[in-house]
Amino acid sequence: MTSAPTRTRLLRWGVPVAAAAAVGVAATGVLTAEADPPLPPKTAAQLLVDLQGARVDGLSGTVVQDSDLGLPALPTSGPGTDSTSPLSLLTGSHTLRIWYAGETKQRLALLGRLGETDVIHNGRDAWLWSSGSNSATHYTLPAGAAARDRPPVPTPLTPQEAAERALAAISPTTSVSTDGTRTVAGRDAYELVLAPKDARSLIGQVRLAVDAETSVPLRVQLFGRASSAGPAFSVGFTKISFAVPGDDQFQFSPPPGATVTEGAAPKPAGRHPYGADPERAGSAVRTVGSGWTTVVVADGVAPSAPDDGPGGQILGQLQRVSGSWGSGRLLTSKLVTVLFTDDGRMVAGAVPPDLLYAAAAR
Repeated sequence: MTSAPTRTRLLRWGVPVAAAAAVGVAATGVLTAEADPPLPPKTAAQLLVDLQGARVDGLSGTVVQDSDLGLPALPTSGPGTDSTSPLSLLTGSHTLRIWYAGETKQRLALLGRLGETDVIHNGRDAWLWSSGSNSATHYTLPAGAAARDRPPVPTPLTPQEAAERALAAISPTTSVSTDGTRTVAGRDAYELVLAPKDARSLIGQVRLAVDAETSVPLRVQLFGRASSAGPAFSVGFTKISFAVPGDDQFQFSPPPGATVTEGAAPKPAGRHPYGADPERAGSAVRTVGSGWTTVVVADGVAPSAPDDGPGGQILGQLQRVSGSWGSGRLLTSKLVTVLFTDDGRMVAGAVPPDLLYAAAAR
């Protein structure tokens, strides 16, 4: 008889014990979820504990990402403007299908207008497949490679990844509460609300819909502080099953005529919430400030002048700015501000421009 699949930790929250205790004191007996749909009341502290212990054997479903960041108009033609390119993910709506069967079996499929981009991870084999270009890249992963070490691919965040980044910011700088219950992807869920206490943050609220049965995040919504409209960014399941997907979902063979190349095995990802680990990156990436007003400064990544590519076209539309830190171009949106300096630095954060200028001057 085959034994039941080993229950695998799907989410690694890393919420400090002290912060969780502080939340418990603030939430006890006051911040309870109201019953609509009818669910047993839970405090914010209880939901945080549930999130830390969330485990599933497998899941599959459809995820939709919606972005309304208020960015400049993006190029609509030319290289890099396909609906499955990284640039396209900054605006509009995108659909992702996901299959998960443990730490060594995952599949993501980003569905575009004319094709799709897939990432398939099965043991030590990983594939990046683009139907639009009829090309595939194969990676041989190091022994014991986990989901976080899969090849980089332009896909939307899953709700789990978005929630992990939001929860990484929990500290004494964050107000945590609940706001009733919701139905998401046909499932009952509690809604957990994170709000920065620092009014300088461009983020007003982060709302997490937490599945009542499994404690898996079903939806994450980010609201800008200066906007009273809907979320500036949202990623959530529209359909989900917690049955373990079959092995056939993780098998991949390039179709006849496809261009196949061997890629270098990806390095393990950094653990920093912005996707880069300053301790590993040395002086190339550093942070200024903390919590919701953290500013990331990256050297040698910003173009010194616009070029003919899609990124260069956007850069050319941005406002020219200057100060004691030098000169450059400024991108503003509902949730994040980015400064591209003429000397090649990129300075970014969920903060107004003056905090970027101060970080650039250090």
